[in-house]
Amino acid sequence: MPLIAHLVELRGRLLKSVIAIIVLFFIFFSVKEHIYGFLVQPLADILAEQGGERRMIFTALHEAFFTYIKVSFWTALFVAFPFVAAQFWRFVAPGLYLHEKKAVLPYLVLSPILFFLGGALVYYFIFPLAWQFFISFETPGGVGSLAVQLEPKVNEYLSLVMRLIFAFGISFQLPIVLTLMARAGMTTSQGLASKRKYAIVFSFIGAAIITPPDVISQVGLAIPIIILYEASIIAVRMVEKKSKSEDQAASGDEEDIEETDFNQA
Repeated sequence: MPLIAHLVELRGRLLKSVIAIIVLFFIFFSVKEHIYGFLVQPLADILAEQGGERRMIFTALHEAFFTYIKVSFWTALFVAFPFVAAQFWRFVAPGLYLHEKKAVLPYLVLSPILFFLGGALVYYFIFPLAWQFFISFETPGGVGSLAVQLEPKVNEYLSLVMRLIFAFGISFQLPIVLTLMARAGMTTSQGLASKRKYAIVFSFIGAAIITPPDVISQVGLAIPIIILYEASIIAVRMVEKKSKSEDQAASGDEEDIEETDFNQA
């Protein structure tokens, strides 16, 4: 296929992905209050236990409007991830051999699953623990003192939530990336194992940069990354064993063919 045909195909796949994201954006913007309620639920549950009337605030006239736009857009990206991955697969699949398609297809299926698992982990486990930790520093008022009470800004809260959901989702792609690198000959299980201590250090550094400055969020992201790194080493070893078996089988077939040709001669 000529280069111009590849570019036309690529443009078509990108256009479909963009259209899907735009359509999802308008759909999610029409139900923005429900998305807001879902994202704020972990915090609302904790505040409800303490009683009293609690609220979120915005301090600029346009803040709530643009916050809903941002949340709708990031939600559209999150949900459209499998469709975009499928478009990428349909673009590269025609140029692959059958055995290459069989090798890559499981990763394409597993990638969205891991992405959603990362988002689910932070929403259902990390958020409740982290929010409970932060809210524990509220101080009731007394004689001669003022209460210290949380009044979160809606933009700051939702931006933090979406950033963490995407950070965990992307971090869970680590086994996919490392295993594909191993298939391409860019790394080995022995090399990954020898760099384990550096991976642990960088996991905590990356978690400290991405997450809020509390131990719960940082450890909550770093520990899964380390576990995924260890799982990647195991997966790479399995890939290496499978590749070695395939190479031995291929060399055996070549020897049989050469022996047959020699006998016929």
